Amino acid sequence: MKFERLLTLVGEQPLFETGLLLAGDVDPAHVQRQLSRWVRSGRVRQLRRGLYTLAPPYQNIIPHPFLIANALMPGSYVSAQSALAFYGLIPEYTPRTLSMTMLRPSQWEGGFHFQHLASHFFFGYQLVELSQGQQAFVAAPEKALLDLAHLTPKADSPNYLSQLRLQNMERLDLARLNEFAERAAKPKWRRIAAQIEKLALQEKDEYEDLP
Repeated sequence: MKFERLLTLVGEQPLFETGLLLAGDVDPAHVQRQLSRWVRSGRVRQLRRGLYTLAPPYQNIIPHPFLIANALMPGSYVSAQSALAFYGLIPEYTPRTLSMTMLRPSQWEGGFHFQHLASHFFFGYQLVELSQGQQAFVAAPEKALLDLAHLTPKADSPNYLSQLRLQNMERLDLARLNEFAERAAKPKWRRIAAQIEKLALQEKDEYEDLP
């Protein structure tokens, strides 16, 4: 396979897998050798075994970090600070992408971190639209807050939530927040939900008091 043929096949895709190149009458060993050459020459980036993206300047669509995270660990979803920043609920840019998985925790090159979450807490995520027509599974904003607090010791304290500098809290669905906390049946989650609801109502009152 020539590189021009690869560009024809995957040039408009942010990511591609080896299997896409094996359709038809091709020699799998030859395709793999070509991929290895293109990776060494810097024309293709390998993200994990069998998962690749074109490198600049051949890349027409830049893969969103959330899309890469979902592809690195199928069945995972982006959450915690990464999701909160995406929704505009915290002011900080987060250089790493944090995801939840039911598998073992792991880290991948490029700032991709995966935290283990028990299966009975694995809910509250949705398919969201990203840039350039890409989609990824991301926690709902309410679940992103609960996931972050679940992973952080003493996160149910008012002091910790103040340090997060939460903003735009009118975007939160407080009924859904409490529904998630009740579904988890975990006292810490209920305390966190109560604290967040209190902060959201305070923010609303302060906004309404503005002239």
